[in-house]
Amino acid sequence: MTDSHDPAARHAPAAVTGPAPRSGAEPAAPPAPAPSSVSRRRLLGTVGVSAAVAGAALGAGGAVLATGHRAEAAEPATVPFHGARQAGIATPAQDRLCFASFDVAATTDRAALAALLRTWTAAAEAMTRGAGVPGHPGDLQSPPDDTGEAAGLTPGRLTITVGYGPSLFDDRFGLKGRRPSALKPLPYLPREDLDATASDGDLCVQACSDDPQVAFHAVRNLRRLAFGVLNPRWMELGFGRTSSTSPSQATPRNLMGFKDGTRNIDTTDAALMDQHVWIGAEEPQRWIRGGSYLVSRKIRMLLEAWDRDSLGDQQQVFGRDKSSGAPLTGRAERDTPDFTAKADGTYVIAADAHIRLAAHENNKGLRILRRGYSYTDGIDPVTGDLLGGLFFIAYMKDPGQFVTLQRVLGQHDKLNEYIEHVSGGLFATPPGLAAGQDWASQLFGSRTV
Repeated sequence: MTDSHDPAARHAPAAVTGPAPRSGAEPAAPPAPAPSSVSRRRLLGTVGVSAAVAGAALGAGGAVLATGHRAEAAEPATVPFHGARQAGIATPAQDRLCFASFDVAATTDRAALAALLRTWTAAAEAMTRGAGVPGHPGDLQSPPDDTGEAAGLTPGRLTITVGYGPSLFDDRFGLKGRRPSALKPLPYLPREDLDATASDGDLCVQACSDDPQVAFHAVRNLRRLAFGVLNPRWMELGFGRTSSTSPSQATPRNLMGFKDGTRNIDTTDAALMDQHVWIGAEEPQRWIRGGSYLVSRKIRMLLEAWDRDSLGDQQQVFGRDKSSGAPLTGRAERDTPDFTAKADGTYVIAADAHIRLAAHENNKGLRILRRGYSYTDGIDPVTGDLLGGLFFIAYMKDPGQFVTLQRVLGQHDKLNEYIEHVSGGLFATPPGLAAGQDWASQLFGSRTV
């Protein structure tokens, strides 16, 4: 939910810039058509967060999955799986998300984990081009190779992006010496209260598609292939992207009704991507160069309190006009905010407005790439309040970029009266794979066992 890079924070013990590698974003197919004192918070009432994470996995799944468009609605559209970069980072943001985190099972050894990553590579490549999971079709004595719910659907520009958490690089699998230098638990950040059971993890999978059933199918099948090797830790479904990552995309609105992410990094700008997103030659671990760091954060919006606030105050919170999306100092959405403008001796864009605190001009040029989605977990059974908000995802070349921003936002952002950070994660996402490569050899090196 940030205008230029989005706030989000990180719970205590959990994990934090330089030249750049090769420039450019991974190629993507053309987008498929989408289906079309006392604070205000205390005055309006607060809501509990105990149930905000509990239903994250599949609680909202039924409603979300039912809205996808089907194969007959559009020509198949695919994003290449192989390339210098993992797809799903610089790819123009798709409409839907399924994100899952896993822990390696206690009985899993290095060889078993490597074997699974090879299997995952083949399955992900097949699913992103619209094929079923590879296997032995027609064997009636064994479970099907593919669960089947995506049969007949277009891929919807499906991308599958994997990442590795700090906890994977311990003594279990001989990976300690291959840990990316900035992959460390993030420090405790202001105003966060994260549920440890719904945060972090050894590995993560981000599946994005214009069809929610296709995205869910991808994660479901990777989870199925991982039986006995990985244990699911947490999962989230996103039903509406909250930022644009390409000039060709319109800026969407978040659940507060505001255009969000207008000033996000343009992923077609190779120089900006190299400067802020891609890990470069400054990284001692050569295998992760060309990748990025992923920070996720589940940010609950206190929607009942927000919906009772005045329009004028809502606009002061964001620093934008709600109808047009323009900064309060401009007329059109993409007008550059004037942070010096005053009226009656006070700033037109308030000192604690979200747009001001998140702006790269006010953070020594610091930027991150946002790819967040709205989410809902239904209704709080105790209060009757809506459970929903932003599942924030951002990519950056160093997690310190996020930490620096969140320390400012967490302390001063007027928006804090209406949001709560309830879970999060940090993962290193490696570069892309060339044809014939797999995630096992990339992670472990040439000797995987």
